[in-house]
Amino acid sequence: MAPRITLIEADITTLHVDAIVNAANERMLGGGGVDGAIHRAAGTGLLEECRRVPEVRPGVRCPTGEAHLTGGHDLPARHVMHTVGPVWHGGRQGEDDDLANCYRNSLALAMENGIRTIAFPAISTGVYGFPVNRAARIAVREVRAFLESHPEIEQVQLVCFGREALDAFSAALTAC
Repeated sequence: MAPRITLIEADITTLHVDAIVNAANERMLGGGGVDGAIHRAAGTGLLEECRRVPEVRPGVRCPTGEAHLTGGHDLPARHVMHTVGPVWHGGRQGEDDDLANCYRNSLALAMENGIRTIAFPAISTGVYGFPVNRAARIAVREVRAFLESHPEIEQVQLVCFGREALDAFSAALTAC
């Protein structure tokens, strides 16, 4: 039996999975990093669908830690799960809990929608400044805990872009 958590270095927009996770911003209208790459690869249909997600308050469609599902549009993945990771402020403003909620809520959304294979980027470790080693430990802990009680999820790929993330996630997988 193949491991249910795999670590890969890849461009998340090229993966053939049921869903990829977008490290989105609260507006859900594209941006930089992973978010911008996903929006560019998915085409204009993704932006149009995101615009239809109602705002929960002015300028916010997806609050930090929550997750929303859209179609994959021009991506090989059938769906995109948008989750907003926390901006790092030194670790004393609930950033760890917010990041853990990104993984928990995305996985719960996967279960609700029959998603069996999912790929996560290293949420919040780019321009949001979350320390990659700390983020990797949280990601691995949350994914493992979820998979223990949800055999329906067949495969979770932790997708790293760059050597620093790959090393951090590899160490976290080994340590847990």
